[in-house]
Amino acid sequence: QVQLVEFGGGLVQPGGSLRLSCAASGISFSFYTMGWYRQAPGKQRELVATITSGGWSKYADSGKGRFSISRDNAKNTVYLQMNSLKPEDTAVYYCNADRTGQEFDYWGQGTQVTVSS
Repeated sequence: QVQLVEFGGGLVQPGGSLRLSCAASGISFSFYTMGWYRQAPGKQRELVATITSGGWSKYADSGKGRFSISRDNAKNTVYLQMNSLKPEDTAVYYCNADRTGQEFDYWGQGTQVTVSS
C-alpha cells in the first residue's frame, strides 16, 4: 500500500514561515524524484519544487529565494521550508513521487496552507 501523507499546513501571517513534511511509505523512496505542488481555488495545480534522489532541486519562480525543498532518504520524508510567505501562497499543497520509467505518479492527500492577517 503506497501512501504519501503531508503534514505541517495551517494558518500563518504574511511574512511568516511554515515547514511542510511528506512521509512516504510503500515505495522505494530513494529511487523517486519528490516534489511539491500547490493548487489555489479556481486555479490549476502548479509545480512548487522538485528534488531528485541525488539532491538536485528545481523551483518555480514563485518560490525562488523563499522556499527550500529537501529530503531525508533515511526517513522517507521530503520537506518544503517556506519563508516570507505571501497571501498568494495560499493553496492546498500536494506531495508527489515520480520514478523514471514508471507510468504514473503518486500523490498525497494535500495540506491546506493559508497566509492571511
